[in-house]
Amino acid sequence: MSDVYELAISVDLRDELSEPESAELRWHLGIGPQPERLSVVTEFPVVVEDEAGEPVIENEPRPLLADSGAARRIGGVLGSALVGRADLPWKGWSLTSRQEIHPDDFDRVGELLCWLAERVHDTHRHGDDVVSIGHLRFHESLTPEVIEVANGRITWPA
Repeated sequence: MSDVYELAISVDLRDELSEPESAELRWHLGIGPQPERLSVVTEFPVVVEDEAGEPVIENEPRPLLADSGAARRIGGVLGSALVGRADLPWKGWSLTSRQEIHPDDFDRVGELLCWLAERVHDTHRHGDDVVSIGHLRFHESLTPEVIEVANGRITWPA
């Protein structure tokens, strides 16, 4: 039994990203190096054994939307892209990502998606400041479900 989900994100972002934010986003998407300092998602706890064989928690940062190539469970191809947009009435960025994720990663990925939701163009906002940020589909399901961010909190489909 596998708990793998397809995560699909396709949003337009306003042109408000600072250089450090842009660098960190590029790292998370697998299209740039890891910045020296992380400010979007800062905690990546992993349990490891110390020299005495005791479990300890360490922080091991890793990009969250950086997988690319053939998907193992959901079919198709994984990848992420970020493109600058000056061809619209507003300047900004277009971001697309398709990833396989496990529920263990929902918290960290959710942090990143909430951060993105604060920066999306108004076309992704609905009443009551709700942002449709993407879709999630269990690998055995045929139908994806909408992922929304409201009041700074992500709602993962049940």
